[in-house]
Amino acid sequence: LMCCVADRIVASPFAVLGSIGVITDIPNVYERLRTEGIEFQTVTAGEYKRTLTPTKKVTKQDFEKTKADVEDILKLFSSWVATNRPQLDIKKVATGETWFGEDALAMNLCDEILPVDDILVDYVDRGFDVFEIEYSPPEDSPLGSLLPSPLGSASSISQETGIVGSGVRWLVRTVANEVRAELGVSDAMKYDRPLTEKYMARNDDADRIKTQA
Repeated sequence: LMCCVADRIVASPFAVLGSIGVITDIPNVYERLRTEGIEFQTVTAGEYKRTLTPTKKVTKQDFEKTKADVEDILKLFSSWVATNRPQLDIKKVATGETWFGEDALAMNLCDEILPVDDILVDYVDRGFDVFEIEYSPPEDSPLGSLLPSPLGSASSISQETGIVGSGVRWLVRTVANEVRAELGVSDAMKYDRPLTEKYMARNDDADRIKTQA
């Protein structure tokens, strides 16, 4: 649905394309509730406000209305695809089926079969700038370490970013910033220093010789 508006669709050899169809899947527990003596009351306004639901008895009328709704969605879906990709035989592909790489190409679901690495190399050869973007989540603050984290989040999984570790790092940064502020060292001065001053020790041989003398 999203890629069909593209001027050119490139798929990998093992890509799965198609699936132009609509499905609705609703479990129904009406009989079980009735067996347990539970009656579920639903108040609606409008003849078809509720058709198939998990808790009401399925009727032929409800089923037919839901089926008609699904068919209408398929018509809208397939019409959108056909409008944006007219080379498709929409009746052949709007069946809910899927096709792999070469078969999808034969059905005009894509324009070319290529691995993603070959596509990126081609862009580089043609003089385009190709960038790789990586997201780095921010470090947890000491306050964040005290708060409950969602199950499976980075702070709950990583034991190294606990209260002590985060607190020490925060304290060191805070003290360092205050010292720089007292000495009048700005960020610009910090980054403009020569490499020899930033990463190498000063040669103090002359000073030590004078002291010994």
